[in-house]
Amino acid sequence: MSSASLTRRWHDERMRAFFAVLPPPEVLEDLAAYLEPRRDADTERTWRWTRTHHLHLTLAFLGELPEHREEELVTAAKEWAARQHPVRMSWGRSGAFPDPGGAKVIWIGVTPEDAGRDLSAWSRALRDLSSHAGADVDGQRFTPHITVARSPRRVPAGRWVQALDAYESPEFLVEEVALVQSHLGGPGRSVRYEIRHTLPLGA
Repeated sequence: MSSASLTRRWHDERMRAFFAVLPPPEVLEDLAAYLEPRRDADTERTWRWTRTHHLHLTLAFLGELPEHREEELVTAAKEWAARQHPVRMSWGRSGAFPDPGGAKVIWIGVTPEDAGRDLSAWSRALRDLSSHAGADVDGQRFTPHITVARSPRRVPAGRWVQALDAYESPEFLVEEVALVQSHLGGPGRSVRYEIRHTLPLGA
């Protein structure tokens, strides 16, 4: 292969990635303990429940990020993160997308409202930075949440939303944001997440 072809291929390499808030282990364990009996009650396996180590809050999803621009994006994102303040928050309240009457996603949201507003501002900033770096950015309206279950088709989710709505996690301090690469699994294999960079807030 010629050097020109190699250069072109290098510039064409792209990755699936996302900026996210990753909760501390004790918060994950608390949520996992709450979800376990609800997951066991799903005897018909209507839902595909998120594995505990995959639970996270996505701030910006990058369907395609040119790999040769990753460093540029990370540099800009670290400069942005240094200007932010850590945020104290909890997981709490539940909902479904697109709606509980016919849902494909069940989620748990964020409390208090001030934390949700901060996360929304972070999402806007990180989407802008990612778009500037050439990434294909998901432009859907941002709702701060963690996805706890998915269905391949729209099904009623009202009783699940009601069962999860009372949950509130221990409070924790968000002191960093992570850039995570998503490796799609092959047949019979689940997706794998790789933390590429962490961005300290207020550093």
